[in-house]
Amino acid sequence: RAARSRAASNRAVARFLGDVDPDEVIFTRGTTEAINLVAESFGRSAVGRGDAVVVSELEHHSNLVPWARLCEERGAELRVIPLLDDGSLDADKAPTLIDANTKILAVSHISNSLGTVNDVAQLARLAHAQGAKVVVDGAQAAPHLEIDVTALGADFYAFSGHKVYGPTGAGVLWGRRELLEAMPPWQGGGEMIASVSFESGIDYADIPHKFEAGTPDIAAVVGLGAALEFVEGLGLDAIARHEAALVEEAMGALGSLPGVQLVGTARHKAAVVSFVMDGVHPHDAGTILDGQGLAVRTGHHCSEPVMERFGLPATIRASFGVYNRAEEIARLVAGVGEIRRVLRKDR
Repeated sequence: RAARSRAASNRAVARFLGDVDPDEVIFTRGTTEAINLVAESFGRSAVGRGDAVVVSELEHHSNLVPWARLCEERGAELRVIPLLDDGSLDADKAPTLIDANTKILAVSHISNSLGTVNDVAQLARLAHAQGAKVVVDGAQAAPHLEIDVTALGADFYAFSGHKVYGPTGAGVLWGRRELLEAMPPWQGGGEMIASVSFESGIDYADIPHKFEAGTPDIAAVVGLGAALEFVEGLGLDAIARHEAALVEEAMGALGSLPGVQLVGTARHKAAVVSFVMDGVHPHDAGTILDGQGLAVRTGHHCSEPVMERFGLPATIRASFGVYNRAEEIARLVAGVGEIRRVLRKDR
C-alpha cells in the first residue's frame, strides 16, 4: 500500500511539473536537501578549478550556500547577477557573467523575499549556449505558477511540499534522466541499491531510488501528492489571477501610506509584498501586527544579500495564498496605520 501511495504521489508530481517522466522525480525532505543533492553529486563532478558557478543576488540561502561551499572547495569562482533598484535582475549583466567557464547557473524561479518572478527561460538559454546546466529553486513558484520544467529549460528543479499546502518533510528534485543516471549517489543505505556484496561490490538501483537512501517520510510524500491534486483542482491559472489581484491591491494601499516604503517593485511579481516603515524596526512592527491577528514575516528571510543590497536589516513581508481575501489586506493596511498612530502618541 505504501508503495502504491508513493507511486501515486510520484505521478502527481510528474504531472505538476509539466508531464515529465515519473522516474525523473526524486523525493527529498525539501528544497534545501534537493539543491544540496545536486551540489554534492552533480556539482562535485562538473565543477573544478577555474570553472564558475553563477547565482543571482536574489537567492535564498538554500540556493546560495551550497554553491558557495562547492566553489570554495573546488577552487571555482562564484559569480553573482546583480539586482536593480526595483528588485529585478540586471538582465544586461547576465550575458557577461555566464560564459564558457560557467558550469552551473543556479537561480530562483520566484524570490522568496521580494516576490520577483525571474525570466528563467531566458537565463537558461544563455546558460545552455555556453554548455552550462541550470538548477532552479522553485520553492516559491510551486504554489503560485503553472510549471513546465521543459519549457523553462531547467536541468534540475526543486520545491518543497509545505510551500504548496502540503506537509513538512517532503520535497522534490526533478532532473533530466541523462544527468541523473550519470550522477553518483549522494547518500548510501537501504533502498538505493540493487545488490551489495563484499566480493562483487555494490550495484546501485535505477533512478529515482538511487537518490532515496533509507526510509522516506511516507506520510509526508502521500500528503504532498494530495496537496498537488488540491492545487490542480483549483487551477494554477485561477490561483495566479487571484493572487495577482491581491498583490496589486496590497502594493497600492501600502505604498500610499506615509512613511511606508515598498521593497521590490518589479513588474513581474508573485504573491509577496515586502515593505519597511520609517522609524519602526520590522521586528517591532511584526510583533504589533501579530497582536492584531495579522500574520506577517519579519527578518532577512534567509536572503541576507538582498537586505544588504537595499541597505536594510530586515523587511516586513506579507505573503498571500489561495485562502486570502481583499478584506484581509484592508485589515493589514489598517494595522500598519495603527502602528504609526501609536508611535506618534508615544513621541
